[in-house]
Amino acid sequence: MPEGRPAIPAELRRRVLVEAGHRCAVPTCRQHPVDIEHIEDWAKVKKHEFENLIALCPTCHRRKGSGPDQIDRKALRQYKANLAVLNSRYSDLERRLIELYAELFRTGKAAPTTPPVIPLSTGSWLHLMYLVKDGYLVQVQGQGAQVILGGIPALERYQLTPAGAEFVQRWAAAQPLTPVDDEA
Repeated sequence: MPEGRPAIPAELRRRVLVEAGHRCAVPTCRQHPVDIEHIEDWAKVKKHEFENLIALCPTCHRRKGSGPDQIDRKALRQYKANLAVLNSRYSDLERRLIELYAELFRTGKAAPTTPPVIPLSTGSWLHLMYLVKDGYLVQVQGQGAQVILGGIPALERYQLTPAGAEFVQRWAAAQPLTPVDDEA
């Protein structure tokens, strides 16, 4: 820590870590352990504020900058904003499914146009309620669908909708996510 700079208060560090699930906030990374980084540099703002702090793994922290192949402040602010949308709306299981689909798309193990069916245990619908309600995930029936994860037998199977695949791709690319309005 630079001389003369106060430590980030423990409660503020905890809030930033919880926001990112104690993992890197960059959706295509999600590694741990993480550092707490200022989006706008400490030297410029001279204060620790939740809105200006983000959890980054050491690799992504080193990549912060404005040059080619670096993570710029605009992207960091979008990662932070997208975390707020995900954390305020979706359950832990829903966020894990979003991460799983993003990883499958990124590695080429699945295409956004044909997302695989994910088998889950009975009663999962309650934990997936908002992805279903928002039109991003549907429960599927029948034997003809592709099943991943070692063919684990399940009584409930879910698949992303085209809107869901687009949502996952927007999240992974650090594009703005629109919060869903339940009143609409």
